[in-house]
Amino acid sequence: MFMHNKRLMYTVRVSETNPKLASLMLEQFGGPQGELAAAMRYFTQGIAEEDAGRKDLLIDIATEELSHLEVIGTIVAMLTKGAKGKLAEGAEEAAEALTGMTAGGESHTLNLLYGGGPALINSGGAPWTAGYVDSIGDPTCDLRSNIAAEARAKIVYERLINITTDPGIKDALGFLMTREIAHQKSFEKALYSIENNFPAGKLPGMPEFADKYYNMSQGDGDMRGPWNQGDQWEYVDGRDEQAAVDGGDGGASVKLDRIESKAVTQLAERTMSMPDGDPTTGADLGAGPGAGKTKDVGKPAKRSVKK
Repeated sequence: MFMHNKRLMYTVRVSETNPKLASLMLEQFGGPQGELAAAMRYFTQGIAEEDAGRKDLLIDIATEELSHLEVIGTIVAMLTKGAKGKLAEGAEEAAEALTGMTAGGESHTLNLLYGGGPALINSGGAPWTAGYVDSIGDPTCDLRSNIAAEARAKIVYERLINITTDPGIKDALGFLMTREIAHQKSFEKALYSIENNFPAGKLPGMPEFADKYYNMSQGDGDMRGPWNQGDQWEYVDGRDEQAAVDGGDGGASVKLDRIESKAVTQLAERTMSMPDGDPTTGADLGAGPGAGKTKDVGKPAKRSVKK
């Protein structure tokens, strides 16, 4: 059960309206790194979580993310409040109104389609989607994903702070950015409170492949470091050693029953190519300057145009 407190989690003070800035702020309202995506990610994880401690953590942070959604949404609403009134009441000439709405970003979409209210779209106008919620139902996977999500959200807040000079907005965004740091710390603690948290899942890896590093991209720029050298790694850069690493021939096979085998054979025969042929194609018939080499199909000479 949820109950709403009419006081925002953090006070919003906007110095002046700015529809263009509002459209950019939508990135943290309806974008992939935004507050709604975070709230839905943690709520769905928390509801399914069996561990009492992690469930409490996830539901707490999910609820806080909804309060952050309210803060960022309120910033958007304050930034568009002037444009909203002018557009609704026809207080500007058409040319002036259009100039204000198209000042940049998706401000025209925000004002014209949504009346200046915060919309569940990102700063490019793409609608919010549940595809932003990348939970997979394993606590070690999801906690790592949550840590990364909070880190990405912090970077977006940094970028938003850097594009505004409004001190009140900077202050509110600074709070939201800082809470991303706090959430990262909580999720890190929860992850490492699971004694065996790597690798994810229950099944062990195949020991003959767990410590190999395959140098698949070779040439200038090859680098060695702790990610591919030392006692922890076996570095494999021989091309013959990178193919058919299971010791087989590197091919593919499948067992077919009699009916399947017959059907496949018939299909292969019916669609067999003619490597010795040289069919005339549409490219040959329609070839003109710049077509490269094409088959000579005895085209009539072009008529000369008398000047």
